[in-house]
Amino acid sequence: MDYIEPIAKLINEFSKLPSVGQKTAQRYALKVLNMTDEQARAFAAAILDAKAKVKLCSVCGNYTDVDPCEICSKRDRKVICVVKEAKDVLAIEKIRDYRGVYHVLGGVLSPMENIGVKDIRVRELMERLTGDVKEIIIATNPDVEGEATASYLARLIKPMGIKVTRLAQGIAIGSELQYADEITLLKALENRKEM
Repeated sequence: MDYIEPIAKLINEFSKLPSVGQKTAQRYALKVLNMTDEQARAFAAAILDAKAKVKLCSVCGNYTDVDPCEICSKRDRKVICVVKEAKDVLAIEKIRDYRGVYHVLGGVLSPMENIGVKDIRVRELMERLTGDVKEIIIATNPDVEGEATASYLARLIKPMGIKVTRLAQGIAIGSELQYADEITLLKALENRKEM
């Protein structure tokens, strides 16, 4: 069925979201159309408010509405957990046991996609490695690019005398951190090994 232009545009916008196929986009669009004007305005305002207020922390690169973020301001800076994206911070925070800070790379090394060291936040990580840092936990996804990035970072950091660990196996190869359950993440964090 062909939708009228305003509905088709709404479906198209929803279909641009990750993991949202055509049928899900249609359901979302039709749900929005069934909202009251007040609900639709609140929904639109929440999107615009988030876009206006949320930024990246100048220290770690995580999403925040204050700079530096609350985690960087209040946590132990001796342990830094390095992740690919800000959404990975949320995944690790769900286990409620990690007390260190984070560093969001903003990507991983991927020669196939022309993503090199200068395209991710490696320099910023190296600038954070002062005498206070005792351990770097590398928590990139256990896929080819994540492993390559982890190996590269370990080779850079270990000569500085800082302990470098990697999340323990338990997270399936090829999966993404954001989809792992809390128990799997907790075990992986507890059983990390020095590289």
